[in-house]
Amino acid sequence: MLKDAKRIVVKAGTSTLTYGTGKMNVRRMRRLAEVLSDLQNSGVQTAFVTSGAIGIGSVKLGFEERPCDTPGRQAAASVGQCELMFMYDKLFGEYDSVVGQLLITRSDIENGERRRNLINSFEKLFEYGVIPIINENDSVAVEEIVYGDNDNLSAHVAKLIKADALIILSDIDGLFTANPAEDENAVLIPVVECIDEEILAAAGPSCSSFGTGGMSTKISAAKLAVESGIDTVVMNGANPEDIYKLLDGGQVGTLFKSRGPKKGSF
Repeated sequence: MLKDAKRIVVKAGTSTLTYGTGKMNVRRMRRLAEVLSDLQNSGVQTAFVTSGAIGIGSVKLGFEERPCDTPGRQAAASVGQCELMFMYDKLFGEYDSVVGQLLITRSDIENGERRRNLINSFEKLFEYGVIPIINENDSVAVEEIVYGDNDNLSAHVAKLIKADALIILSDIDGLFTANPAEDENAVLIPVVECIDEEILAAAGPSCSSFGTGGMSTKISAAKLAVESGIDTVVMNGANPEDIYKLLDGGQVGTLFKSRGPKKGSF
């Protein structure tokens, strides 16, 4: 269903971008930069939503886990975002790709004028052949640190730019009938036609000391995207090259099928 996608959003979580130590998984980040650059070269406009700023900043500051207080997380996000963009600029630059940073808050999406300005920024970046790299503005948007997550941010971005597909990279192969770490009989659900109570019940909690969210936030994001006419896939980010297989029409992860035509952004 994603073979004809011409504009996509790819979201990578902290567990995809870092090791268990909280430090950057540079090898995986390089492979992801290569794949996204190659897709851009092929004519697929790609927006990349990244997590990891607070976790990476926490490690840079010498913390053993994310700070518990909001100001501490704001400071860690400020440090970590610098580290992330330095690395992305370097890695994407190796493939002659130009990247641009967009730090978004909830009010940027909810306020009509700011939303239109944001959409205009995306459109111009795509026109210039730039890969937008998006994160929440955790250093100033306290509400996002407390309540937000980048899974739902990626769905909002996909809706804003009228993407054909949203791809959420996780540390699990997709949605299972039960937690595969606890139930050996758990099986992968390849396609979800409707996000109902049974699907919601299949979600499990996050287990990362440096990340946020979990399968429940991914399902929430998928629900927002599919209701806006955007096919959504949750897949394992361990092998970024699997994105090729997915966009070639292969079975990867769990596909949440869109419902109806794309809705306008504003």
